[in-house]
Amino acid sequence: MIKANIVDIKQARIYPAAVHIGQGKIASIREISSAELADAWPGTTPPFLLPGFIDSHVHIESSMLVPSEFARLAVLHGTVGTVSDPHEIANVCGMQGVDYMIENGRTVPFKFYFGAPSCVPATVFETAGASLSAEEVEVLLQKKEIRYLSEMMNFPGVIHKDPEVMEKIAAAHRIGKPVDGHAPGLRGEALQQYVSAGISTDHECFTREEAEEKLALGMKILIREGSAARNFEALIDLLHDHADHMMFCSDDKHPDSLVEGHIDQLCARAVAKGIDLFKVLKAACINPVEHYKLGVGLLREGDPADCILVRDLTSFKVISTWIDGKLVAENGETKISREPVLPINHFHAEPKRISYFQVPYNGEATIPVIEALDGQLITNRIDMAPTVKDGMMVADQERDLLKIVVVNRYNHDKPAARGFIKNFGLKHGAIGSSVAHDSHNIVAVGTDDEAICMAVNAVIATQGGISCVVRFKDSSFHHNTLETHLLPLGIAGLMSADDGFNVAAKYTAMDHLAKSLGTNLSAPYMTLSFMALLVIPHLKLSDLGIFDGDRFTLVR
Repeated sequence: MIKANIVDIKQARIYPAAVHIGQGKIASIREISSAELADAWPGTTPPFLLPGFIDSHVHIESSMLVPSEFARLAVLHGTVGTVSDPHEIANVCGMQGVDYMIENGRTVPFKFYFGAPSCVPATVFETAGASLSAEEVEVLLQKKEIRYLSEMMNFPGVIHKDPEVMEKIAAAHRIGKPVDGHAPGLRGEALQQYVSAGISTDHECFTREEAEEKLALGMKILIREGSAARNFEALIDLLHDHADHMMFCSDDKHPDSLVEGHIDQLCARAVAKGIDLFKVLKAACINPVEHYKLGVGLLREGDPADCILVRDLTSFKVISTWIDGKLVAENGETKISREPVLPINHFHAEPKRISYFQVPYNGEATIPVIEALDGQLITNRIDMAPTVKDGMMVADQERDLLKIVVVNRYNHDKPAARGFIKNFGLKHGAIGSSVAHDSHNIVAVGTDDEAICMAVNAVIATQGGISCVVRFKDSSFHHNTLETHLLPLGIAGLMSADDGFNVAAKYTAMDHLAKSLGTNLSAPYMTLSFMALLVIPHLKLSDLGIFDGDRFTLVR
């Protein structure tokens, strides 16, 4: 029996009640007097009971945790379910990777709802570890665990009616499952063509005007606030007038950030901005369940008992979380036990030499340079004069002109793609990662080829991970020394098999090390991971070369 202030989101009503849970469901809700409620909570203000939170679009792999470990952390913040796109592991391991996520998620009391990845590989301009045909996507869509067709990033393919793209969308519609969108900056007639194909959502809006245009065409808009892309401030005021058509999501959430909070934080921020409480909770609790037809309870008699007890309706500090009537978190302690984690990977890279990363100078007056933007997936292109030393173009810390490389992890014989990047701000050393959207080759940024080589080889040695190479003077001050640090990610080169809290602590240490190199980026590893994401403009680097809008330059 739970006695609390019931938050009835549908009726926009809060009232004292006694809730009885039986056989995993809400057996009854009985309204009680304020006095009876006060007696149940002597000496403290009675808390509030509401439906659990849903992250309406997240790549679990970006947390660097397997689903079972993600769940152990998420329930602490009142999250009871996720709409999860296994796009990342699918690009590495294909169908086997999607099945892996489903099976691992089944081992814990948490409601994972996966999508069928629509774009594997995401583009022909990079090398992925797998591909999913329209026939394979349809096989996935027929699974009960697969609730939707994941974000259709290939919006040019939709607009120009590419047969393979259209067959994937048609399969979802035949089976009666929604199609998620991904169309950053798409406007006007092109947007109308995209939406008319049956695309139902978008989480890539950067401006209010873009979101309003998509809402007017009938799309649901997801307010994204993750570890890299943050659009909450730009979009949150739309909730005043569009509460029935909006949801909250994180998209990509690193483990240190997940320890701190999840959808609960977005609710607190929205209420603090004066958004009506019930509109906020529609986006956080109701709309994802109704749009994706999730088997998550909404605190009604007969529903699964998926609910949370919060201290107040301003901070949303979670006291307890129940999923199917089972207590899974209480007073900051997860009640979900650790489960064995099976291995899976696809990694064939071999150690590299320093010369592998050198860039010969051929008389270029200027070179294209990626300009990274903190808190955004998009980049800018700028043109800068190269710095040349001994016939090679090199990084120049004085101008914040650093070298970036992408190394094919699936074929050890391929050359590295090499380019230059601004706004990482490293003063020495390098950072590397096998989390490199979307194909998850190895990406590294650094101030010199030796440090870059060490960062890449550290990742290769453990067949996945994030690395940091620190350059410092030894105790004699006679010469510089390079020291390598690593967080191994042995599950597909994306996730760790370790305890989620340990991974978060280790990631925090790696983040601090990366920042000690001089960067001012709020999440340097997350930003690094998106510098090879070709489906987000403008200038990016894949393992095959430089992609600049509609122009592609192969590795020379």
